[in-house]
Amino acid sequence: MTQPSLSRRRLLLGGGATLAGGGLAGAAGLSLTPEATVPQEEAKGAQNVPFHGPHQAGIATEAQSHARFLALDLKKGADVEHVRRLLRLLTDDAAKLTAGQMPLASNDPEIVSLPSRLTVTFGFGPGLFDAIGRSADCPEVIRDLPVFATDRLEQRWSGGDVLLQVCSDDPVPLSYAVRRLVRDARDLATVRWMQTGFNPARGSEPAATTPRNLMGQRDGTANPASGTTEFDDTVWAEGPDWLKGGSMLVFRRIRMDVDTWDDLGRPAKEMATARRLSDGSPVTGGSEQDDPDTAAVDGQGLPVVAAEAHVVRATALTPAERMLRRGFSYDDGPDASGKPDCGLLFAAFQSDAAKSFVPVQQRLAESDAMNIWITHVGSAAFVIPPGCAEGAFIGEALVGSA
Repeated sequence: MTQPSLSRRRLLLGGGATLAGGGLAGAAGLSLTPEATVPQEEAKGAQNVPFHGPHQAGIATEAQSHARFLALDLKKGADVEHVRRLLRLLTDDAAKLTAGQMPLASNDPEIVSLPSRLTVTFGFGPGLFDAIGRSADCPEVIRDLPVFATDRLEQRWSGGDVLLQVCSDDPVPLSYAVRRLVRDARDLATVRWMQTGFNPARGSEPAATTPRNLMGQRDGTANPASGTTEFDDTVWAEGPDWLKGGSMLVFRRIRMDVDTWDDLGRPAKEMATARRLSDGSPVTGGSEQDDPDTAAVDGQGLPVVAAEAHVVRATALTPAERMLRRGFSYDDGPDASGKPDCGLLFAAFQSDAAKSFVPVQQRLAESDAMNIWITHVGSAAFVIPPGCAEGAFIGEALVGSA
């Protein structure tokens, strides 16, 4: 006598009693051996970056795999109370989200519970200073960053009153954080632009490896190491009390002509930057952290490193010109003709952009071999206020708590 078969419908619709009374094995007359308990490594998604502190997170933090940069514009008629309310709301959201907790009025614990090193970093543009009646406190370089000779800037990628840099190793909690932040801001501000970037997946290469950009180059080799005096001197601003512990950010959207770059011979690619594609080391020899030997000559007595090589033009000539470069690639896909729209979202943090970014970018605009293949199409500059303690909000020292 054959045993009655267990129908799919019975499993799906009537399985409550069946599974509860011994599970599928009991219902079908089968015997299953219990699975062995396998020790589980703590999920990397559970890792979080503290929000509160003297500096904002997302700057000294090791760069995450995914990023979204949003520029908000304050609504017409905004004043100091309007700005204070906005910053209180967004600070509270950011503190909860980065800790893996639900922001107010949300009901999605599963999405937020694994923040994957989520960080939210705030920046203030000239419009915020104007709205709170402190126009004179906005640094001139933030209000009027020069337009350089090679810039081809588009308004849709430029400017903004408030910046939100939102980063995570997982695009799911990042996406949720962005939509909650925007939702809470939309009565007080509008979205001017949003730009999405990425880095190599976390763990795809050993920790602390300099990431590659879409041209295959190691990008960020010369960055100062977090936790060093050089880093602190490079990144954190002095100035008035409301700025101490903060920074300045110049954000640039750099489009790459990857079609012509891809067709370029490998030696020419390496000479354009003066670094090898394989490991980022100088073409004159050494390791990635070494500078190219600009005095080296070949067998015919000709310079090995061209004077217009990108690394030569971008290298800081004084300590004041040093920057922390946090680059994220972007790829918005091909246009109707099949031409790629991709490049680099370049976030440069520094203590004083007038002394660092401006002179370096002027040199690059004057003569940089890479200008053949890259174009700056977006630009914005922001003051990055210091971090805050629990119970306070970002920018409180500037806008006041009352």
